[in-house]
Amino acid sequence: MLVGGQMPNRPVLDFWYEFASTYSCLSALRIEELADAAGVAVRWRPFLLGPIFAAQGWATSPFNLYPNKGRYMWRDTARRAARNGLTITRPETFPQNSLVAARLALAGREAGWLPAFSKALFRAQFCEGRNIAEEAVLSAALREAGADPVSVFPASRSEEVKGRLKAETELAKSLGIFGAPTFVTGDGELFWGDDRLEEALNWARDGR
Repeated sequence: MLVGGQMPNRPVLDFWYEFASTYSCLSALRIEELADAAGVAVRWRPFLLGPIFAAQGWATSPFNLYPNKGRYMWRDTARRAARNGLTITRPETFPQNSLVAARLALAGREAGWLPAFSKALFRAQFCEGRNIAEEAVLSAALREAGADPVSVFPASRSEEVKGRLKAETELAKSLGIFGAPTFVTGDGELFWGDDRLEEALNWARDGR
C-alpha cells in the first residue's frame, strides 16, 4: 500500500493499469488486501494503452477488434467479479476516454489519494456503468477520495502533469508492457493480467 506518498520498507510491486480496462478494475478493487497479506507495498501507476495499441496498428481495444474475444472478456470479468461479490455493468461506450482520468490520478500521486480515486472511478465505470470522461463522474470520484476537484482539475491540466503521463506511458512501453493490468516486481519480472496478481505478489516477496 502507498501511505502518505511514501513507500514503506517492504518489497514493492508496480501496478500498471489503464482506467478503461475491465481487468485493471478487477485488480484495483482487490490488490490492497492481497498485498497487505503478502507483506508487499503497491505502487499505483496509471498509464494509457492507446499509444501502445496504436503502435501495433490498432485503432481501438482488441476486445472490439475481435468480437469473440470481446464476448468472452465480458463474460469472464463477470465471473471473476462475482467471486469477489461484485457485479460488472457494461458501460454504453467501451473503451472509454481515460485521458483526463489518468492526468487527474497523477496529479494526486504525492498527495496520497491516487489509490482511493482510482478505485472510486473503476467502480463508477464498471460497477455502475457511468462515463469516466464526464466531469461530474470524475469530480464525484475525487470527492470520494478526499480530494478537492476545484484545485485538482487545474493541476491536471498543467504541463508538468501532462508530461508526467506521457513519461509514464513511454516507460511502460520501454518495459515491454502491452496490456493492462501489468505487475512489475523489483527485479523486473513482468506479470500480465488480473489472474497473475497473486503470482506477482509472491514473486515480489520471495523473488521467485
